[in-house]
Amino acid sequence: MHQIKLFLELTRLKRPIGYMLLFWPCAWGLTLAFDFNSDYNLYFFYLLLFFLGSVLMRSAGCIVNDIVDKEFDKKVSRTKNRPIASGKISIKLGLIYASTLCLFALFVLINFNKLTIILALCSMPLAFTYPLMKRFTYWPQLFLGITFNYGLILGWTSIENEISIIPLIMYLGAIFWTLGYDTIYGYQDITDDEIIGVKSTSIKFKNNPKKLLFACYFITTLSYLILGQLMDFNYIFYVGAFFMIAHLFIYQIRLFDSNNVNNCLKLFKSNNSFGLLVLIFIFLGKINL
Repeated sequence: MHQIKLFLELTRLKRPIGYMLLFWPCAWGLTLAFDFNSDYNLYFFYLLLFFLGSVLMRSAGCIVNDIVDKEFDKKVSRTKNRPIASGKISIKLGLIYASTLCLFALFVLINFNKLTIILALCSMPLAFTYPLMKRFTYWPQLFLGITFNYGLILGWTSIENEISIIPLIMYLGAIFWTLGYDTIYGYQDITDDEIIGVKSTSIKFKNNPKKLLFACYFITTLSYLILGQLMDFNYIFYVGAFFMIAHLFIYQIRLFDSNNVNNCLKLFKSNNSFGLLVLIFIFLGKINL
């Protein structure tokens, strides 16, 4: 039971926000591409596969992140008690866990078409080099956005078996969505990060973070509106834009307080609801009225 508890702590399975933020873009891409006049069973089967893949890959990514950041985590109050940083789980065992999780993720992946499998395998270097980015650039959150939203393209290709401008437009918006919310998340550790010398957009824009958040969320909203035009969605889809603006600009940016750790975490977690909101309006936007 102790080892199970450590495994759950290592993989953050008790904190679903991580794998849900990985899952929502997959669901967006899948829903964009799927023809709901056809078999719904395939849609829900693929949705389940993407969910399982998100849980498995996020868990493996957490382990790799903790191995790479072991020495940094020891110096940060929020992360010093993580299993690998504290020595409760060895690096060797961590690698075994990560490899096993990736193997299960591969079993999930092989249910898709060839293009989706190839594209997913091409994303692996992105997933496992992300933890290194904060050593070299102030933009690790941008790299995370590129990595974390890659599933949007996979969701699209799983149905269409090709890439087009439509998922790429939404992928761009999703990247800036992640850049925004992960910048908010980064303010939890900004004091420790500055001391140990790692970089982030939270540090780079610490004097005026709301300007960055406004720019990021503006691009996210704009991509959503362009998507509606390209897909010829009904008016319900555009109603969703008002909810997006209310959540991103009125709720997140207006209430954001970089000096309040609990506030940053609360706003970060609210993006789970945002992901569901976008999925609902993509679905409703495809209905023929």
